[in-house]
Amino acid sequence: MGILEKLLLAWGVVTTVLICALIYRSTLETREDDQLFLDSQDITRSEQRVIVGRIEKLSRPIVALWVVSGALLVAVAGMWLWQGYQSF
Repeated sequence: MGILEKLLLAWGVVTTVLICALIYRSTLETREDDQLFLDSQDITRSEQRVIVGRIEKLSRPIVALWVVSGALLVAVAGMWLWQGYQSF
């Protein structure tokens, strides 16, 4: 297994984890209410705080996964071009 295949495998794994994190955040966001009524119960408020906390917790790992996935994709493209240049 060459370096290009290893980079492609790493990119695929990172991108799969990124997609799973985005799907999870999306499901959390569908459960989040945009507005709370003043007479709502404390249970509803605490549930919403937990959901918002989870969404905020996911933001940094998602950004990191975007950066790593993009860097790996650029590295794969560079290696592919380099191998093409060497065999030319």
